[in-house]
Amino acid sequence: MKFRYAMVCSSNQNRSMEAHALLKRNGFDVCSYGTGAHVKLPGPSIREPNIYEFGTPYKHMFEELRRKDPELYKRNGILPMLKRNSAVKLAPQRWQDNAADGSFDVVFSFEEKVFDMVVEDLHNRDHVLLKTVLVINLEVKDNHEEAAAGARLTLDLCQAIEDAAESWEESIDEVIAAFEAKHRRKLLYSISFY
Repeated sequence: MKFRYAMVCSSNQNRSMEAHALLKRNGFDVCSYGTGAHVKLPGPSIREPNIYEFGTPYKHMFEELRRKDPELYKRNGILPMLKRNSAVKLAPQRWQDNAADGSFDVVFSFEEKVFDMVVEDLHNRDHVLLKTVLVINLEVKDNHEEAAAGARLTLDLCQAIEDAAESWEESIDEVIAAFEAKHRRKLLYSISFY
């Protein structure tokens, strides 16, 4: 693969990790992040989410929630999701704290609010490399079924970007237009710099 990819959602749990896992299985150089202040997972009610700091290992979350209410967290898919996540990487990471991870060629987000945060963060960084980065938003609902479908769409678009040209800058408008026509999905995209 020619390019380095980042997958970004709010908590680095569902959408970004589903795409990270699928792209990793397909040989892509990929990392994933969240943009929120904390990692939030559904709790027993909408007013009682489980909140963790970024960097808390997925296995720790899994064990804690399994102790709290194994039936609830198995039924709502949180335990299987955390098990998958722990097989991909140690812990959720925050996008705004990722400078040490180096630069990416393409960054995917899965909701417009996250896209805006990524673009703003890149804009506020020191642009010492003057290297372009493509930021794409593919709107995906935050549930397990939509995350799986979104990951497949992300893989399809990443393969198209890889196949298009030596550098994505030359062909991105055509690649995006073909993807939108094929999947009947509208994408937001922006070019930023490192």
